[in-house]
Amino acid sequence: MSILPRFNLIKRSKFLPVKEEYEKHYQIIGANIKKLRREMGWSQDDLANRCNKLDRGKISKMENARADYMHSTLLEVCSALGKDIVYICTEH
Repeated sequence: MSILPRFNLIKRSKFLPVKEEYEKHYQIIGANIKKLRREMGWSQDDLANRCNKLDRGKISKMENARADYMHSTLLEVCSALGKDIVYICTEH
């Protein structure tokens, strides 16, 4: 029997939770993404397909402030929506 830990048995989430201290910022960003996506008549799948390496689940997590994400991911979404990052990060 091996004494090595069985790392393959540990289930890890692909997405980190949003830190409580930043949650309001993520909520603003998510609301803006959702609003713009809906204004364009797009589903979450439509937006994900216009971004590099994103899926509907990640878009959902971003819109609902349920996961942390990289800056480059946010830039991909901004580009797909035709808005700059300042607009996406500002409460309207």
